[in-house]
Amino acid sequence: MYAKKKKSQKRRHIPQRMCIGCHEVGPKQKLIRIVNGPGGVQIDPTGRSPGRGAYLHSHPECWEAALRRGALAQALRVEMTPELRELLMTQMNDLKNQKNY
Repeated sequence: MYAKKKKSQKRRHIPQRMCIGCHEVGPKQKLIRIVNGPGGVQIDPTGRSPGRGAYLHSHPECWEAALRRGALAQALRVEMTPELRELLMTQMNDLKNQKNY
């Protein structure tokens, strides 16, 4: 008689973010969040720390471009000192070694 309607599976929303190094948009889970929060500027592995955040791919080219152009400093609203730049690169290398990006 009547054909039963199949229940359509609801698609889950995947948050998208833009890498400030290469300006490509991608899933939030694939990008690394850097946050300027109460503890200062640091990498946010959870993606949920309070503060002003910016997203980057794990590629060194994206990090270098963001630092060279000043996009990271502008996005975080912070002055990029040589010490801070070195700290971020060290944290990036540590994260890269831990998760094998």
